[in-house]
Amino acid sequence: MNKARYDTRPSRPGVDAARPTVNVKFSEFQLENGLSVILRIDRSVPVLAVDVCYHVGSKNEKEGKTGFAHLFEHLMFEGSEHVSKGEFDHYISLAGGYNNAYTTEDVTNYYEVLPSNQLALALWLESDRMLKFTVTEEALATQREVVKEEKRWRIDNRPYGDASEKLQELIFPVGQYHWPVIGSMDDLNAAGMGDVRHFYETYYTPDNAVLVVSGDFDESEAEKLVRRYFADIPHAKAPVPPVRFEDRALTKSVEKTLRGNVPAPAVLAAYKIPPEGSPEYYQLSQAAKILSDGNSSRLYKRLLYDQQAVSEFDVSIEGMEKAGVFLFSAFLAPGHSTEEVLGIFDEEVRKLKKSLVRPYEFEKARNSTLSSYVSRLSTNSGVADALAHYHTIFKDTGLINSEVDRELSVTREAVIRAAGDLLDEEKRVVLTYFPSDDND
Repeated sequence: MNKARYDTRPSRPGVDAARPTVNVKFSEFQLENGLSVILRIDRSVPVLAVDVCYHVGSKNEKEGKTGFAHLFEHLMFEGSEHVSKGEFDHYISLAGGYNNAYTTEDVTNYYEVLPSNQLALALWLESDRMLKFTVTEEALATQREVVKEEKRWRIDNRPYGDASEKLQELIFPVGQYHWPVIGSMDDLNAAGMGDVRHFYETYYTPDNAVLVVSGDFDESEAEKLVRRYFADIPHAKAPVPPVRFEDRALTKSVEKTLRGNVPAPAVLAAYKIPPEGSPEYYQLSQAAKILSDGNSSRLYKRLLYDQQAVSEFDVSIEGMEKAGVFLFSAFLAPGHSTEEVLGIFDEEVRKLKKSLVRPYEFEKARNSTLSSYVSRLSTNSGVADALAHYHTIFKDTGLINSEVDRELSVTREAVIRAAGDLLDEEKRVVLTYFPSDDND
């Protein structure tokens, strides 16, 4: 046996060994009407993404007038001054591209991905619907029904579909995060054209938006086109109303049991945590990966491999502008109880609070973090979305290059502290589901 061969094998490289740096180069400027513009060039493929992010989400709404932010995601495709109903998608499709939009608690985002010679088209389309409100009563009535159908499909008629909504109501008992992004159907039914027009004029203004172009284009030509299409749009008549965020801390565990048309029992445990960007957010992100990321994770070994107690599970965090949520969810295998599964999760969290994570576990979590960042920035649309997000939520576009370092700077000791301080069994929401005919 050649002993020297085994003595000189290379050590396992850690995440800091030749770690690639994130270096997204971009430029920024602002038009006189307040529109922020970010340009990022990538000539690797003849494609570009255009992203327009408005700093308005469900947290900008008020009780009795919920669901407006999400409704507008739909209404903005109903036509504008020079683009008739249905033509927006038609123009993009004919140009060989695709487009979509999404709404969260904090933002509403619209994006297009197109061949690089179609930048003018995308900018014209986005500027036209920012310029003037043209939605009709008929369009409002149509999109109300579309939203209702979306709610029936995504929430009401899907097993466990209302889990996110129920958790949100319980973990945020008051305030702007209490209601779901999709809003109340009663509120939307009661909304008139005056309400809708006021919402548009308040939030769909250039000084409440950021425009991002990422991909294959000429920077000087792009700036000319941006000024051509957006510079004449008037800024808001009044400043965007500040969000006076309300919330109430959980002082005890809140438990709720639901029975319905679900195939198997399920259990979810949610903890309120600080918002995205806080040190605790990054610390608990690492904790979530240690608990559940990959086949060698602690909960995979116990819940799936050893006990075969669940068919599926996950530990994740959601970061919002004003708060965050750490969530455990599991769907049970036959012959196992929600108490058993939740008990195993609690045992592993208690272990996390008491002793340092093993080095190889910590290294794996950090490698997963880096992989997620690289994956997110692997497309023009991903980069555009990230640039818009960092600019809108943090007012710091440069975080696209440095946020990964914030998370990778988390120490094992910090993971213990965050878990101990924030993952409190006595201050959480536990939601359980049972099939209607389950007598347990």
